[in-house]
Amino acid sequence: MVSYSNLSSDFLNYLVASPPNNGDAVPTIPSLSELSKELGVSVASLREQLEVAEALGLVEVRPRTGIRRLPYNFFPAVYQSLSYAIQLDRSYFDAYSELRNQVEAAFWDKAVRLLTPEDHRTLQSLMARAWDKLHGQPVQIPHPEHRQLHLGIYSRLGNPFVQGVLEAYWEAYEQAGLNVYADYNYLKEVWNYHQQMVDAICTGEFERGYQALIEHKDLLYQRP
Repeated sequence: MVSYSNLSSDFLNYLVASPPNNGDAVPTIPSLSELSKELGVSVASLREQLEVAEALGLVEVRPRTGIRRLPYNFFPAVYQSLSYAIQLDRSYFDAYSELRNQVEAAFWDKAVRLLTPEDHRTLQSLMARAWDKLHGQPVQIPHPEHRQLHLGIYSRLGNPFVQGVLEAYWEAYEQAGLNVYADYNYLKEVWNYHQQMVDAICTGEFERGYQALIEHKDLLYQRP
């Protein structure tokens, strides 16, 4: 029998030990019956392990294409745990929010230096859309723009763990209902800080943008 790594799941061990070839257009995986014979594990056990791998975003299962390996993404794993925690106790969102704030602050300088002129234009476009919503009749909460703005700033890092932590925060933000309503003056203050951040990024004044980032983080705790 082939020897695999020391993960608790035979299926995950198989994924680690059999990475796809670079030339594979679609990194498919053998059927469970084939894997059962190769690994010496029952189909029923592999099916349970497959469900876990699917929940972690490591593979997807489709009727016609079978089991397909996905690029590694930290988000599904961290959000599964975070979502469960928030349903147990709403205060877990506040604790996770502190973690997210520290991650954004720690990676700010590296992230903004990687942004391209096209990224700058995208950030300014998001700002324009947000102000249009806030100045419109009726007023709209620019939540999609809020999420896209923050994730966009860190989009060039190429670090799946940072991306996963930040993306999970925005999913939890919506789960906690913070995207539904906010005081208008509070929203204007938040977006004034966002404007300072984006303007500073576009002019290369990264320290000034960092200070606006840090100051605006405290607003969530002052939210009406």
